[in-house]
Amino acid sequence: MAIEDKHISYRIFLVAFMMLIMAIAVAVKLTNIQWVEGDYYRRLAKERTVRNFVIPANKGNVYSSDGSLLATSIPDYTIRFDAMAPKNEAFAKNVNALADSLSRLLGKPSSTFQSELRKARANKNRYFLVARDLSFTQYLKIKSYPLFNLGAYKGGIIVEQKTVREHPIGKIAERTIGYERLTPGGDADGKGIEWAYRKYLNGKDGKILKQKIAKGQWKPIRDINEVDPQDGFDVMSTIDVYIQDIAHHALLKQLELYEADHGCVVVMETKTGNIKAIANLGRDADGSYYETTNYAIAESHEPGSTYKLADLMALLEDKKADTSSVFDSQGGIITYSGKKVRDSHEGGYGKISLARGFEVSSNTVMVQAVYNNYKNDPAQFVNHLNSYGLNKPLGLSIQGEGKPYIPQPGDKNWSAISLPWMAFGYGVSITPLQTLTFYNSVANNGEMVKPQFVTEIKEWNKTIKKYNKEVINPKVCSPETILKLQAVLKNVVKKGTGSKLYSKDFSMAGKTGTAQANYNRKDGVEKHYISSFVGYFPADQPKYSCIVVVHEPNTSKNNYYGADVAGPVFKRIAQKIFTDAPSTNEIKNLNKRNTVQETNYANYYTKVQQKQKVIPNLKGMSGMDAVALLGNLGVKVKVIGIGKVKSQSVQAGQNLDKNTILILELS
Repeated sequence: MAIEDKHISYRIFLVAFMMLIMAIAVAVKLTNIQWVEGDYYRRLAKERTVRNFVIPANKGNVYSSDGSLLATSIPDYTIRFDAMAPKNEAFAKNVNALADSLSRLLGKPSSTFQSELRKARANKNRYFLVARDLSFTQYLKIKSYPLFNLGAYKGGIIVEQKTVREHPIGKIAERTIGYERLTPGGDADGKGIEWAYRKYLNGKDGKILKQKIAKGQWKPIRDINEVDPQDGFDVMSTIDVYIQDIAHHALLKQLELYEADHGCVVVMETKTGNIKAIANLGRDADGSYYETTNYAIAESHEPGSTYKLADLMALLEDKKADTSSVFDSQGGIITYSGKKVRDSHEGGYGKISLARGFEVSSNTVMVQAVYNNYKNDPAQFVNHLNSYGLNKPLGLSIQGEGKPYIPQPGDKNWSAISLPWMAFGYGVSITPLQTLTFYNSVANNGEMVKPQFVTEIKEWNKTIKKYNKEVINPKVCSPETILKLQAVLKNVVKKGTGSKLYSKDFSMAGKTGTAQANYNRKDGVEKHYISSFVGYFPADQPKYSCIVVVHEPNTSKNNYYGADVAGPVFKRIAQKIFTDAPSTNEIKNLNKRNTVQETNYANYYTKVQQKQKVIPNLKGMSGMDAVALLGNLGVKVKVIGIGKVKSQSVQAGQNLDKNTILILELS
């Protein structure tokens, strides 16, 4: 018995000891939670029941210079159906009416919707797709349809909303307007104005604190936001929708005609550098053309003969030669270090002036002029090119600018043919926009301005930031040289390689260019060319400069020269801008005083203000004024003739009788 009691006491002691250990463990855990892990668990509890939600800021719009919308954000809705949410009675009662309504809105047969909705119900599908890419108006309609109008819990409607960026003018200038997006890796990326000015467009997201309630729903804890969202600012671009449309379709027409690989057009305002139009079209596999790459900004390539303007500017500035200097084209072929330079005109041009050599784009003349005068000091020539800014990017706000290239004397790439080759646009590289900026400086009397794509940042009618004209080089060369360059550029169109573009009714100036892009290939690949034309208009008082570049026109059409492929695009743009553009004539002397008119009105006004008890003297008044005056007095009037009052049937001074019919005879 004693042994048995002893065992019971031992077990009681063991149980008591274990309970003590557990109590100590609980106390330690509670202490640990309270003082060591307490912050973590409190934070975890709060995160599961209270959370900050992001309130997206509204993104700003991008506008054209004439106020048209180029890019804006609109809501995009996707509607899904929780087929298990409605009760059997509600589903059976409304499913047919819902299917009919969806059919009218979305254009599919009602029977199809009925079948799909019933199948979703049978399969217990809680996330059935009804429609996507709906507008706000369509969303409101669907929300009001039978069954869906019962809401999420009773009707099963699930609404997903996202904001999408739309271009109201379509694909025109799409690459320059650009975009902002996330890469598959989650990094931000983009192009064009949208990306370059994202810090203004995007605004700042807000925050609101919400608490979790029943059925996974969240409700705001307080009436005010933790952080209010700040909407993005609007960006006012330099693009003119009217000019952009002209440039886009003029380029498209020529690309299709010549089955070219790709091409670009840029129209710049001469004085300001504002880009009024920029079109970049590349050919797809099906032969259609789309805005795929911003070739005008990104594509640096050998320009060919359009580079010869830099030759002429350097020669004239250094007084190495004048426009009247004579050169022998030597039968159209000249050799340097075993490499031949040829003129496009077989047999050459004989002996001609430097100006004429430029006008007909003689390679042999221009190369001789440069090589003969700079062969002993090529750095002198290259330094001119560098001073014109042809060796460095323009520093545009839009990313992706191509890098120009000019071989420098002493570099490892410099060779015996570097100097003569760059004289006719080979061995160098430059983007179309850089070429245009250089030509624009000649049109702008020597002042080189930086191309601009945006004029200001606005918040409603308030200007946040303004982008003024930015001068790259106030004087690229002397006024004397500018005048000579302007003269030869006019003559290129009048009597040179661009003579097919000449119109006596509309003046243009510019330079043609035709470069062979794959001249180093020796594998039998068919030659392909880059055709270009760059210049400005009108020739005497330039308002716009423009460049057109077309890559790989189909050589089977037996025509790939710049004057024939790119030139017509330039002419079409120039003429359409000035012949089809809305009139901007101003009305002059609008505020000039007319004393006779003022006197007549004063007399009429005085008579109107008098409280008449008798018939007034109307002789000499205009018929219109007399009728108005009598009408105000309540007198009935009959008018015979036109002009001023010659006589009145009731004489002045007689008592006013509103029943009298007064006859006025005018002459």
